[in-house]
Amino acid sequence: MNTEYFIAQRIAIKSERTFSKLIVRIAISGVMLSLAVMMLSIAIIKGFKTEIQQKVRGYVGDIRIYKLDLNNSFELSPFIPEAKTYADLKKNKNIVYFQPYATKPAIISANDEVEGINFKGVDKTYNWDYIKQHLVSGTTINFDDPKKSGTQILISQYTASRLKLKTGDDFIMHFLMQAANEAPRKRKFKIVGVYNIGVDEVDKSFVLGDLSIIRRLNKWSPQEIGGIEIKIKDFSKLTSVSDDLYKNLELKLKAETVVDYFPNIFTWLSLLDVNTKVLLILMMIVGVINMVTALLIMILERTNMIGMLKAFGMTNLNMMKVFLYNALYLVGFGLLLGNILGLGLGFIQKITHVFKLEQGSYYLSYVPIEFHFSDIFLLNIITMFICLIVLILPSLLVSQISPLKAIRFK
Repeated sequence: MNTEYFIAQRIAIKSERTFSKLIVRIAISGVMLSLAVMMLSIAIIKGFKTEIQQKVRGYVGDIRIYKLDLNNSFELSPFIPEAKTYADLKKNKNIVYFQPYATKPAIISANDEVEGINFKGVDKTYNWDYIKQHLVSGTTINFDDPKKSGTQILISQYTASRLKLKTGDDFIMHFLMQAANEAPRKRKFKIVGVYNIGVDEVDKSFVLGDLSIIRRLNKWSPQEIGGIEIKIKDFSKLTSVSDDLYKNLELKLKAETVVDYFPNIFTWLSLLDVNTKVLLILMMIVGVINMVTALLIMILERTNMIGMLKAFGMTNLNMMKVFLYNALYLVGFGLLLGNILGLGLGFIQKITHVFKLEQGSYYLSYVPIEFHFSDIFLLNIITMFICLIVLILPSLLVSQISPLKAIRFK
């Protein structure tokens, strides 16, 4: 029989001392809450990053290719991609799809309101899957009929609210021309759909229409485009895929990632990682202090028992094992309850979205949750390892207790 384990079990589970039971419960609760908070912190931060990345990626793609020049305006310079460029994109296994587009600044006038906007022109090859997921009302542009598609447009819910518009309404858009002495061109559009991405940089800045409108206004040829949007399979390989594309591109073209296109959003997301690390360290410290304090109190409370066992011949190492077994039980039980609490709250939030957020500030209307088994496993292992390593120090106090003085201690 493992004598040290038997004694530790009696102390932790079957102790009749009210104070010992209270200390055990406090220690277990501390580990449970610390683990649950750390687990939820990682899940929330990863959920935030994934959700916001998906929002931005869904609208502008992961990589955009455009003409390399000194043009810094929102209206990209036109170019005609070589056949090799399209062929390289098609055979690239890292790419899910690619699509041409162009942009042009414009002003919407409706209901005595005026709103500056960027008209994003797309063609029949545009992938509408992401936009359909965020449609508030209406449908997408129908490119089967070129005459109808030239008058159809999709706007964000933000723009629709600002201009008091809805699906089915008409309005006039004034396109700004490149020549300084050229008057803006008017075009009438009908709203066929209203979407809500939830990212201000997108919702406030863009509307979706037919690429052929920009071609006619700018007198481009039917093959000219402003850029190519690319969606890749693995976002973690964004930089390497972008660099590879850039190396094989025509000299007149440049590849830019979505991280470079929206630096403010991705800088903010990277800062969340720092906040998570600080929170994890603080919670780990709280859990460790809780365990050290509980073990010290239990050792002091059991001074008489320690003296008696030493008098019967138990060594200092064996006495240390008793309290380390005890600590292992407390940490293990605390981790079990922490996993139940953290995973339980996480899955409840994932299913019900009970905890809400202000979308204008956080880009999301609810707190996102994203659990990964590797994160949970490592968090449990690291927490137990750190706690046990740290608890070796207070357990050394046992070796300083004299059997004679301990037996007399009351």
